Amino acid sequence: MITVTACMDESARETHLDTDEDPHAQTRVRGASGMTETPDEGLAVLAHAGNERAFEELFNRHRRRITRIVGKFFNRQERIEEIVQEIFAKMYFALGDYSDDRGAAFGAWLSRIAVNHCYDQLRRAGRRPEKTSEAFDEDQVRIQLRAQLAAGGRDAEAAAISRDLANKLLARLSADDRLVLTLLDAEEMAVAEIAVLLGWSISKVKVRAHRARASLRRVVGEFL
Repeated sequence: MITVTACMDESARETHLDTDEDPHAQTRVRGASGMTETPDEGLAVLAHAGNERAFEELFNRHRRRITRIVGKFFNRQERIEEIVQEIFAKMYFALGDYSDDRGAAFGAWLSRIAVNHCYDQLRRAGRRPEKTSEAFDEDQVRIQLRAQLAAGGRDAEAAAISRDLANKLLARLSADDRLVLTLLDAEEMAVAEIAVLLGWSISKVKVRAHRARASLRRVVGEFL
């Protein structure tokens, strides 16, 4: 069976290639499968038939984007890596259901798997903030929130505070609220795009977004 862990280990080795000494090294490694010119849809067919190289190529093409998506929902690196593995495992077992003649690009199809899996994980966790190496410090959130309001996003420090603060505040929301706000604000997706991604109606996305923003305002109010 094709293993996602093996693909991630290979990607880690590629990351440490010394491209200064050999500028063509990374190209050779990535091109070793001989499938770099094959479109995603063709690779999906081959991977479904058990072709490990096709699966590895799909993994290498989409790993960073999927990791970025997961990172919008979760903070701990080990948790992000674990969920990325789960998503690609789900992708592999769902390849038989994918068909590009339905009008869905492979990347969009995979993104839907990723977002839905993150959503499932958030729902299982409930409304509790994600566990981190440090306890959730409400006083620190108050300090960051006031600093952000004072800075008004004028510099890099304010931007860093904003990202960290957003993650902490979103962690206080329900899975539904966090999902919608993450896609709207962090991913900067349009309402119509979210509707397609989640299989919701446009009106449902708008209603969810309105409720989510109201919930976020209540959370912010708790710290002011």
